[in-house]
Amino acid sequence: MNTKDILYELRTKHGLSQDELAEKVFVTRQAVSRWETGETVPNTETLKLLSNLFHVSINTLLGSPQKLVCQCCGMPLEDAILSKNKDGTINENYCQWCFADGTYTYSNMDDLINVCVRHMVSETVSEEQARAYMKALLPTLDYWKRYEELSDNGEFEAFKQQLIREINELHIDGMPKVESLNALVGAFVNLAYPLPNGTKAQFLDDGTTYLGTQLESAFGGARCFGVLANMDFILICTYEADGKNPELVLFKKR
Repeated sequence: MNTKDILYELRTKHGLSQDELAEKVFVTRQAVSRWETGETVPNTETLKLLSNLFHVSINTLLGSPQKLVCQCCGMPLEDAILSKNKDGTINENYCQWCFADGTYTYSNMDDLINVCVRHMVSETVSEEQARAYMKALLPTLDYWKRYEELSDNGEFEAFKQQLIREINELHIDGMPKVESLNALVGAFVNLAYPLPNGTKAQFLDDGTTYLGTQLESAFGGARCFGVLANMDFILICTYEADGKNPELVLFKKR
């Protein structure tokens, strides 16, 4: 699709008139009309405004001339998993798992490889093949090439280790010791827990990236422990395969 068609589709999908869109991105209705006829295209600053308004990348607005990949893990980037900067604007360089609201979530290449390999192994891809592929790929990506410049000198890693200590000090019966925490996007782990009054409640924001892990119960059986945390809280739950029949064990404000 061309930019003119993409802008028309996004505008109508969001139920906006040309006048309403023009007001939101500080241009005239005539400017919007010219975009949609293909006479002109938005300038760089306006593209940034449109990107954040419609929650899509500038690359998408321009008809996807580039193949975007996360510059930390190498995952192909789609609009739904793009990360955000601290000010809420879209960052087209990283996925939500690797860059969360202005914070890089991985400081150790081996930790990231371990996480990625678990999702790559299949009937046709062995663990050895997946690990070799990631070891070759990561050093070519911008984050790892510029790690000394982009890293936070271990601050986020220190925060993760503090969380791990706090979680282990809870001494939850049957839950093994937490050794590591990985980035988890709320939309994929936002389970609905039954409450004593018969209702169900979700405690996460689908668009927020948390730290968490899954642990097999020391008691055995089909249920696993799920751990989620951020600067504000620690949540521990249990569930069956694929997150079925979740039960809230603990929700603690930090």
